[in-house]
Amino acid sequence: MRRLEVFPSEGSNSLEKWYRIKNPLRVVFNFIIIYTCRFLPSLALKRALLRLTGMKVGRKVSIGLGATFDIFFPELIEIGDNSVVGYNAAILAHEFLVKEWRRGRVKVGKNVMIGARSLILPGVEIGDNATVAAYSLVNRDIPPGAFAAGVPARIRRQGDEAL
Repeated sequence: MRRLEVFPSEGSNSLEKWYRIKNPLRVVFNFIIIYTCRFLPSLALKRALLRLTGMKVGRKVSIGLGATFDIFFPELIEIGDNSVVGYNAAILAHEFLVKEWRRGRVKVGKNVMIGARSLILPGVEIGDNATVAAYSLVNRDIPPGAFAAGVPARIRRQGDEAL
């Protein structure tokens, strides 16, 4: 289940008037920080800089090269202690559509592995100790301890069980 707030668009499409949704200076600040972090090798520096955007980044979180986070609403993203966000993964907290736009909190639990090039959509929770396989599209909650994979991501294993 995705927990989303839905807002109607004010014109021909919701992206057209993005500057009414979020202060453009804040978006530029977030963009500079988040895109700088994509190429920083220092995990500690990435964590510190991402916290400046309002993201909640836990202790010992490891963020791979190229990982991208929502530039409009990074404050809606929370990553628990000791989690790994893989190479080129993306976590979004908003969606611009033609007739509406949506936003939702994304909560990644503790000890979670998000595989390379995965996409986490707004309004999703990933439970503690879960694993998301590389190239997965997470459009619904992943329970604690589960292994999820695919487009869209499906639970392949819950704890020690094979599904």
